[in-house]
Amino acid sequence: MELILDIFLPVVIAIFIVLIFLCLIRALKGPEISDRVICVNMIGTLVIMIIAVLTVLLGEDWLADIAAVYAMISFLAVVVLTKIYIGVYREKHKEDENT
Repeated sequence: MELILDIFLPVVIAIFIVLIFLCLIRALKGPEISDRVICVNMIGTLVIMIIAVLTVLLGEDWLADIAAVYAMISFLAVVVLTKIYIGVYREKHKEDENT
């Protein structure tokens, strides 16, 4: 069973890294700000999952604490980006109403 985990978990990490790069491409390409916010959220979630897999792979319990702290930071980042997006959206529509 341990041999299976030694092969499977690095493959899972590699897949997550590929998904992070695909999200990064989508964030750079995305036509809307909301696409970018969703991609930032998805990248944060994938990083948390990588840290969780590393916790199991390396057997280091303190990495789970790092994943929890990173989850809180990622959540706050998405909240801030959403507030900025709402502000930009309101300003854009306020200018449209005035013209």
